[in-house]
Amino acid sequence: MQKMSLTALARNHLEIARGASSGRSAHTVFGGHEQVMRQTVIALRAGVALHEHNNPGEATVHVLHGRVRLTADDVDWSGSRGDLLIVPNSRHGLEAVEDAVVLLTVAKHR
Repeated sequence: MQKMSLTALARNHLEIARGASSGRSAHTVFGGHEQVMRQTVIALRAGVALHEHNNPGEATVHVLHGRVRLTADDVDWSGSRGDLLIVPNSRHGLEAVEDAVVLLTVAKHR
């Protein structure tokens, strides 16, 4: 069994994102390309977005810190600390309304 602190990871990656020219930082905490499920901590500086992209499978976004906006088609959902957003099965984007960290969980279709 392994244990990690999502709080510490969030704090660390938010610091990295704040100093990065891209305004973001990410780290896979479980799974990977060769597995069905993958969990990734993603930190975004306020105003930074992950532009519209395809959904590779079933996915959720758990907001660990800050506020985000998930967009798909003509609809958007706001999320703040503690919220779990279900990612629609369509092209979508994610924007940090304020400095934010999320845990993205994806179960890829095989």
